[in-house]
Amino acid sequence: MPASQMTHWERVTAAVAGQAVDRVPVSLWHHFPEIDLDPVRLAEACVHWQQTHDFDLVKFMPAGTYSVEDWGATSAYLGVPNGTRTVITHGVTNAEQWPRLARLSPHQGRLGQELKALSLAAVALKDDVPLLQTVFSPLTTALKLAGDRVFADLRRHADLFEAGLAIIAEATLGFARACLRAGAHGLFFATQCASYRMLSEAEHRRFGLAYDRLVLDGVRDEAAFTLLHLHGNDVMFDQVPEYKANMVNWHDRRSELDLAGAMSRFDGLLVGGVNEATTLPQGSVEAIRNEVRNAIAQTGGRRLMIAPGCVVPIATPEAHYRAVIDAVNEMPG
Repeated sequence: MPASQMTHWERVTAAVAGQAVDRVPVSLWHHFPEIDLDPVRLAEACVHWQQTHDFDLVKFMPAGTYSVEDWGATSAYLGVPNGTRTVITHGVTNAEQWPRLARLSPHQGRLGQELKALSLAAVALKDDVPLLQTVFSPLTTALKLAGDRVFADLRRHADLFEAGLAIIAEATLGFARACLRAGAHGLFFATQCASYRMLSEAEHRRFGLAYDRLVLDGVRDEAAFTLLHLHGNDVMFDQVPEYKANMVNWHDRRSELDLAGAMSRFDGLLVGGVNEATTLPQGSVEAIRNEVRNAIAQTGGRRLMIAPGCVVPIATPEAHYRAVIDAVNEMPG
């Protein structure tokens, strides 16, 4: 097949396997904060985003607090530039609450609303492009649910905390399975706690990785793709192979570990190359194009998807998105 005829699926699948592509795949994503609590409007916005830019992968963009609201947390959009919602009231305020967390159904409450939004988008996209549902790691959900008291609880009340973490993992797995059966092709699995600034390696292995694996191993046979997102600074990249994900995304432009350095430490698809904090929203079109070119040069165009290190600010000019796409199109794979 001539390379110019590659579909989104063929391009992403080949890139994951380290095979030749007609061009490097590309995907960008941002939040929709004014409408992301309405499943119909959220689905429409995500579909319109894809139809406008024709990306090679769609990261579905639910509200970032959806995983904690059914346990009593409340949130609001306070004008944060990247469109994320802020937790206003935590759902857990003392350690004794962890074992008493309710068992959630993915078909009810906020989880049910997000499942509906995902399913509507899946119908509209018609399997033309890989669609990943954003799922937060159990420890990340615990952090959003209780705030930074989590770190005291896991050290001082480990048994109570782990009882709650098991309940969160069960709900996360149930939601992930429901999304895959509703039309998602995989997960964008985000952890905000795999960082030396928060935990030791042993702590993360016990409270983070162990419960993350419960979720990911539980959907291994159903998910075509698992994109692991390591959020924050000083991330524990050495633990990435244990996730058995086939894609990884981190703040490569703001990290000591760049794409070239990651090539020998992960054998799947590296997802990144664009600085979502500065270059993409604020830089010149030429600076954006140069960043894309540099990312391709770092990897030789193999095992790479051009993407942001995290969510893109919502005020980013349309011309800047176009600059990323044009730079990718001008460089053969």
